[in-house]
Amino acid sequence: MTAASHEPGGTVTALKILVAGGCGVGKTTLVGAVSDIRPLRTEEHLSEAGQSTEHLSEVGQPTEHLSEEGQPIEHLSGQGQPIDGAGRTERTEGADRKVTTTVALDFGRIAIRSRLSLYLFGMPGQDRFWFLWDELSKGALGAVVLADPRRLEACFPAVDYFEHRRIPFVVAVNCFSLGCTDGHDVSRSLDLGLVTPVVLCDARDRDSGKEVLIRLVEYAGRMHTARLLDSL
Repeated sequence: MTAASHEPGGTVTALKILVAGGCGVGKTTLVGAVSDIRPLRTEEHLSEAGQSTEHLSEVGQPTEHLSEEGQPIEHLSGQGQPIDGAGRTERTEGADRKVTTTVALDFGRIAIRSRLSLYLFGMPGQDRFWFLWDELSKGALGAVVLADPRRLEACFPAVDYFEHRRIPFVVAVNCFSLGCTDGHDVSRSLDLGLVTPVVLCDARDRDSGKEVLIRLVEYAGRMHTARLLDSL
């Protein structure tokens, strides 16, 4: 999707970007960390069926804690507000504490450069919501496939989806607080083409997420230009 709006100072171009990956890899966190606006989220509490397949914590996802009175307190840590003094949002500890899941999409917007904005669409990770992917991917310039280095197999469906539909994508390895994995190892493990970029990032960090998006826009632009020239 490429849209143009006329505003004071010139025309603003908007591009549609997808953020995909397995359950609990940090998609909601990434969208929230980089978005210039309050992100739209469609989250619901996990059912028993969902808990059986989505047991890993989304880093920076809203998590529920109980107050002294026993009332739930929503702890928001994925909307881009730094809370640790280092420009990063808080990490939700405990891989078995994920209590919510995205059931439709996340949406955010970021201005990358003057008169260039990206509309970010976070795609649901659970396989029971994959039927939404076709609708969400219409008109997208490209996609970020977010990967957890501890379980790369979780991003296989997203990689296969974009490869078969010839949607340009980059793989962003969410390092969390772990030692970063070598990008070449990830590329080999995912059997990626030689030109598909693999970048290391921290989904909680706005600057890190922004660099991923810039790499994607540059790569997708080259791919679309090459395809256009090949068609002449």
